[in-house]
Amino acid sequence: MPDAKLNSDTRVRILDVSERQFMAHGYEGTSMRMITSMAKVNLAAVNYHFGSKEGLLREVFRRRLTWLNSERLAVLDALEERAKGAPLKPSQVLEAFFGTLLRIGEDESLGGMTFLRLLGRTLTDPAEFIRTFFATEYAEVIERYKLALFRAVPDVPKAEIVWRLHFMLGAMSYAIAGTDILRVITGHEMSDISGKEEGTKSEARRLSERLMPFLLGGLRAALPQFADSSNRQQAPLAKTVRSKSQEKKK
Repeated sequence: MPDAKLNSDTRVRILDVSERQFMAHGYEGTSMRMITSMAKVNLAAVNYHFGSKEGLLREVFRRRLTWLNSERLAVLDALEERAKGAPLKPSQVLEAFFGTLLRIGEDESLGGMTFLRLLGRTLTDPAEFIRTFFATEYAEVIERYKLALFRAVPDVPKAEIVWRLHFMLGAMSYAIAGTDILRVITGHEMSDISGKEEGTKSEARRLSERLMPFLLGGLRAALPQFADSSNRQQAPLAKTVRSKSQEKKK
């Protein structure tokens, strides 16, 4: 086997193993010994290809984020071209940004749910070096989508949109990191609360169908200064619903 092909295969094998181990154990909990043992390589091979453990984690993300960022920009470009200068709908912007990410979960060649779990886990508690890496990798994409959201919801102050984008990113990160907290709180697995029809869908598809409407609802929520009045308007309705429920019990 030519040296170039051998080096390429070794590099890919190290990345694949590292992706799984970092997802399962986190950055701090994954040792280089674990990676070299499972990838059947020596430490020199890892250092040759990636330089260090930090360099290895960066490359694990880079090989997936390169496609993700390119695809997000391509989808947004196509939507804006079809809109012919008109603002996009909020749902279109969120689907292009978050939906593109969730589609990775259905494609093993892009990392599948293993990469989504790793990304979510890392985003919820990133090391300083990876925080800096993400900021650089995401800069162009975040700026483009932020501007698209500004145009999509012009009646919402820009500062508020940035806040909501922050919350949406947090919700997405937590959701793709895993559902262990659901088991801790309720004693149920996600599959336990899914119907038969849902059980035939991929985990990524079930997650997308639940999460995307939630994110859109958050983006469209009442502005903070109107929260009190909104609650007062909803109070009579809540009281009516409770009254009807009590009548049924009688």
